[in-house]
Amino acid sequence: MVYVSPVQKLYNTCNEVFDSCSAGIIPSPDNIQKLKAVLDDFKPADVGLSPDMPHFRASVAGKSTPVIRYIHIHECEKFSIGIFCLPPSGVIPLHNHPGMTVFSKLLFGTMHIKSYDWVDDVPPSTSAVVSTSKSKQPDIQQPEVRLAKVKVNSNFTAPCNTSILYPNDGGNMHCFTAVTACAVLDVLGPPYSEPDGRHCQYYLDFPLADFSEGEKEGSAWLSEREKPEDLTFVGELYRGPVIVEN
Repeated sequence: MVYVSPVQKLYNTCNEVFDSCSAGIIPSPDNIQKLKAVLDDFKPADVGLSPDMPHFRASVAGKSTPVIRYIHIHECEKFSIGIFCLPPSGVIPLHNHPGMTVFSKLLFGTMHIKSYDWVDDVPPSTSAVVSTSKSKQPDIQQPEVRLAKVKVNSNFTAPCNTSILYPNDGGNMHCFTAVTACAVLDVLGPPYSEPDGRHCQYYLDFPLADFSEGEKEGSAWLSEREKPEDLTFVGELYRGPVIVEN
């Protein structure tokens, strides 16, 4: 029997799962489970990673915002595969995944994930009462805000199951915060594409301190923002097993 590396198996499965998909088109439940099963078994060594690599070292004194390293493995018009490497306290701010189905596998470490989905029956507003702190003041006095509901707000420690988000469900907008050094293997189908309208939009969130309707508990107003100036992604070379594309 010919040996197939885990990352080659992942590539082959992605090719199959996303073959007939496009923006907003979710793979079938059987294909979702097929890809999830492949990712659930992944270990850091399967993609050439170990926690003692320099990618995961804490920031040097005086640098307040840790640099996030990204390892590109593969990208085509149907899907992308890559790894985010976060040092302790590293943050990928709240952002969306327009029209995408996204699989995230925590390879090692502990990460806090907070995610939201839009509340469809509440239109965007410029007059909503938003309670903010000084550190979260919007860029303009009355930005347009939209109501979203919290999907996840928890710590996750590897080994754990793969998380999945969908175009309109599963926490399409999320924020990653590294409690310890950690690595996340991400599969996006389809990947971000500015020409195709799949722009990565960042948000500020303003949790509702007082909302009379009980079913709206765990909600927040979200306001669009520019990419944070102190957010830095640095590309790193993939040093894991070679993928044979087909």
